[in-house]
Amino acid sequence: MEVGRLPLSASQRGKLISAGYTTLASLSRLSPSHLARDIRVTETEASEILRVTSLGCGLEQSEEHTATVHGGQSAWDILNEETLLPRITTSCADLDNILGGGINCKEVTEIGGVPGIGKTQLGIQLTVNVQIPVEYGGLGGKAVYIDTEGSFMVERALQIAEASVVNMSRGSGILRKESQACQVQIHPTDILENIYYFRICTYTEQIAVINYLDQFISEHKDVKIVIIDSITFHFRQDFEDFALRNRLLGGMALKLMNIGNKYNLAVVIFNQVTTKCTEGSFQLSLALGDSWSHSCTNRIILYWNGDERNAYIDKSPSLRSASAAFSVTSEGISDSASNHKRMRVV
Repeated sequence: MEVGRLPLSASQRGKLISAGYTTLASLSRLSPSHLARDIRVTETEASEILRVTSLGCGLEQSEEHTATVHGGQSAWDILNEETLLPRITTSCADLDNILGGGINCKEVTEIGGVPGIGKTQLGIQLTVNVQIPVEYGGLGGKAVYIDTEGSFMVERALQIAEASVVNMSRGSGILRKESQACQVQIHPTDILENIYYFRICTYTEQIAVINYLDQFISEHKDVKIVIIDSITFHFRQDFEDFALRNRLLGGMALKLMNIGNKYNLAVVIFNQVTTKCTEGSFQLSLALGDSWSHSCTNRIILYWNGDERNAYIDKSPSLRSASAAFSVTSEGISDSASNHKRMRVV
């Protein structure tokens, strides 16, 4: 159960969420004095909040016990389920290949890299590709795009959508010869209408939107991908309390994992890079620290190799470490083609 569902005042829920207490588990071992200090209320009010929380914990444990009894699966069932999980193509054959067919549903995939490497381009491409009809090998779903940096470009989305429609129409001639049922009519503006866009300006807005996602997707069950571009932006500023930041990020990661599993959709989180000192030398690494690196199922790092963009699988429980080259063209993400000269940044 989430804090937002507790029978507390809006003010109390807001203070708890702003302080990083988004789940009942995060409140379960706190003392009234500790909570009072963190959310700036009296100890009496803090005691009452913890009392309400303990009642919620009891209900949650009861629900979890019932779910465990009736929801057990064998390892064989899980294996069969994983082989049937839908994947979203990246539009680059080599990248799809190292990903086992594309971005996997029911998983949280983190993608990080230096500015200009193509993170936002890949995000926009995925919001278009998730809408490829089932008849053409796609999911026929919709997308949620959470933009924290203001980097989403609707003109670029339209350009990629137009290219996608052209590509499908080129393939439709072959499909018609095999089956008349494969004739699918889709327009680029239809693709734009199926991208739900959220512009985020503060970290509290980011937390609020992620808390709202469960309800939103329950009302829009055709959503098959959630993209956050980027998870990092508002958490690299004005945070002297790193324990608070880690609580907030951990709570968001848990919610996103639960949403992906509950609604059988893909979650893609973009991350920025930072410098890290290792044995006296500075290297680029993904932001938010080591604790965050364990919050996602898969981690992909984008980097320049001379004049060529590359994607490297840095961490995954099911995919081997591998790299693939890709390009960003006027039509979106595509197979590798060295068009722009850049210095190598690894």
